[in-house]
Amino acid sequence: MGNFGGEWTRDKLDMVESYLDAYTTALKKKSFQLVYIDAFAGTGTINLRNKDKDARQFLEGSAIRAKNIDKRPFDKILLVEKNRCRHAELRKRMNADQDPRIHIFNEDANSFLKNLSCNWHTHRGVLFLDPFATEVEWSTIENIESFKALDTWMLFPTMAIMRLLPRDRLPDEKYRPILNRAFGDKSWKNLYHRSSQLTFFNDDLGNQKERDKGPAEILGIYKKRLQDLYGNRFMEDSATFRNSTNAQLFELIFCVGNPGKSAIRTAKRIAKHIVNSASMKQTHTRT
Repeated sequence: MGNFGGEWTRDKLDMVESYLDAYTTALKKKSFQLVYIDAFAGTGTINLRNKDKDARQFLEGSAIRAKNIDKRPFDKILLVEKNRCRHAELRKRMNADQDPRIHIFNEDANSFLKNLSCNWHTHRGVLFLDPFATEVEWSTIENIESFKALDTWMLFPTMAIMRLLPRDRLPDEKYRPILNRAFGDKSWKNLYHRSSQLTFFNDDLGNQKERDKGPAEILGIYKKRLQDLYGNRFMEDSATFRNSTNAQLFELIFCVGNPGKSAIRTAKRIAKHIVNSASMKQTHTRT
């Protein structure tokens, strides 16, 4: 198990668990087969470093929390973990051989989700995309949207994206394909404009590009892409997670799967309440 996360990790997992509980309750009397998918499942637990830096606490990850939903249990729990060591630990921790609902895959998350085959007329579910950094490809998001069946919580890696976008120049060539895959196009280039600095050799404006946009604008571009893809199934409200220096780490974003009006209304109502409650809690903690 890696040492990963802070108090924001607890908030993130609590939010997802709250949605899973409300989601399964709302569909309790429906005939759908309910599926939960965690595409970056890890080992099933998180070794949380507390504020005093010496004390540690083990948190149950989303996979265990989904397994423990009991008001209306999930019919299928699909867990994906690419790392072989974490995958082996996850199998043991989830007791996968004893629970027929649980299916654990040692695969790349993007490949798994692009090749996922299911009868979405009879299945509904929740997908959690919780990458370490920029692993989620936009083409994967497009495929997920096409199912019209998976309510999706996705963690946008604000800080990881920021690190690929220097202020005084365009990103190095080796990083541009990463940004293109994450955004699905070159829209991230809209963060840059021609530098106002004079060149060394003449008084003309230089060809150098510079970025004066911050996390809000970077996140705004990604959200606009999601809104164009999902339409009214995209929820504008999202939760910001920060580190101890108040820098933005991640943004937890929600999109509805089912395009039915009632489904959209119910899912957004639940998700918005969870996001707003978490934001109020974080504001209270900081003050």
